[in-house]
Amino acid sequence: MSLLGHNPISRPHDRVSWQAYALNWALSLSVRPLLEVAAVSPRSMWLASRAYAVGGVLASRLPRHVQVDPVSFKDFDGEWLRAGPVEEGKVMLYLHGGGYFFSSAQHHRPITWRLSRATRRPVLAINYRMAPAHDFEQWREDAITAYRHLLAQGYRPENILIGGDSAGGHLTLVTLQTLRDRGLPLPRAALCISPWTDFTNSALSHDSNRWRDPMFPSPAIRKLAIHYAQGRDPYDPLLSPLYGDFSGLPPLLIMAGSTEILRDDARRVATRAREAGVSVVYEEWHRMPHVFPLFAFFIPEGRRAYKHIARFFRSTEGVGSVGELIRQAG
Repeated sequence: MSLLGHNPISRPHDRVSWQAYALNWALSLSVRPLLEVAAVSPRSMWLASRAYAVGGVLASRLPRHVQVDPVSFKDFDGEWLRAGPVEEGKVMLYLHGGGYFFSSAQHHRPITWRLSRATRRPVLAINYRMAPAHDFEQWREDAITAYRHLLAQGYRPENILIGGDSAGGHLTLVTLQTLRDRGLPLPRAALCISPWTDFTNSALSHDSNRWRDPMFPSPAIRKLAIHYAQGRDPYDPLLSPLYGDFSGLPPLLIMAGSTEILRDDARRVATRAREAGVSVVYEEWHRMPHVFPLFAFFIPEGRRAYKHIARFFRSTEGVGSVGELIRQAG
């Protein structure tokens, strides 16, 4: 049965592995304090990003069967990943998370190589420009440039997937809304893992999960949103895609952990997209940390997530693009 008609909230499991409990404990003692420091000032953001980079060296190690090829654009770079046999006529564009001020395509290899294996297609992961040197307009244009590059390389839009985590989930939604508004063909489907979608910080989970989220301190997220907005209207869809227009967007798979402070950022996007007629699968994983598929090397729930992702994308293969439907009608 197609997943596109799934229940509004899918809870894939109730039991939590001992590995996940251990991970949550470790994150609460390491990453959470680091992010508390990062939100203080641009200087502390830079220092936190350097500290994260040290830990990311181990995360960027790959299995021997994964092929990585660098790619350069005018203002940024990225890499192609191929995990085993792939269909070269299909592709996925991936936008990494990191609060728009740290991390990279290389540090998100634990996600991208597994996505390549799960979707059986090459993945293009880009290092879009980030804060504090750059802003929303620039990182949005980098994502659009990468997507246009795929079209120019001959990839048909119905053979393109797009996805991202956290800030990359934010950028995924902004990119989809911008592609539609500019009249560009939309990709087949999209994936948002723990997306940050609302810079008004009005979600109830900011308070209800304030002491339950093992990774994110709520005040730090609020400070980052205020810092990035710099006086702009936080309801502007470029800052808060939650308040943008979802009509005409492709099928979405949205994943989040039940104890995240950003849980309701994901929930409300799923609701607004459905109200606009978009096919949405929203999965809420019990007591999973922010972007839990990143930790698939340790937690079994992370490994299971890629099976869900693969199944979702397979289910969208039966959904024709607008162009295909027009051709059939004609």
